Amino acid sequence: MTRPDPLMAPRPRRADAARSVQSLLAAAKTLFDEHGPDVALDEVARRAGVGNATLYRHFPTRQDLIVAVYADEVTLLCEQGADLLESESAADALFIWLDSFVVHVAAKRALALAGTADSAQRRTTLFDHWHTAMRSTAQKLLTRAQHGGAVDTDLTVDDMLALTNAAALVGSSADHARRLLRLQWRGFAGARALP
Repeated sequence: MTRPDPLMAPRPRRADAARSVQSLLAAAKTLFDEHGPDVALDEVARRAGVGNATLYRHFPTRQDLIVAVYADEVTLLCEQGADLLESESAADALFIWLDSFVVHVAAKRALALAGTADSAQRRTTLFDHWHTAMRSTAQKLLTRAQHGGAVDTDLTVDDMLALTNAAALVGSSADHARRLLRLQWRGFAGARALP
């Protein structure tokens, strides 16, 4: 049974409910940044100045809260990809977007793992929407780069994202993840030069 996603509700929230959600998201982001995604949800509610029932009414699971906290960042990555589709160099556009993606995942490593730890059946509608949007953005950038001869035509979007995600997750820092991405880029481009 699919439960409704609290951020994709069909009707607008009352003003007090909207304030509660914003308080919860701000408190959760601060606590996640300070202590990681395993912070006690009771502490999130306390920091937001709301009761536990309010927290669980809006975000029934930890995963729901994690996904909601980083909504804006995922949206910005997709918007950046759309803007890059208009840039002159298809290779540069793809690499710039992958660089932003790898830094995002590296910086949110624990959250990325926590947000996907419970298998696809526990993913929220919003998480699935983002996954689809990110994959679509990456596919458009990859296809453009392939048509321009900048990237090996055998590279699939799933392979590219898996390898880029792996660099982000195994890198010891965002800078190390970016270095791993640059090394991967050589393989993506085949005999072509780095942008």
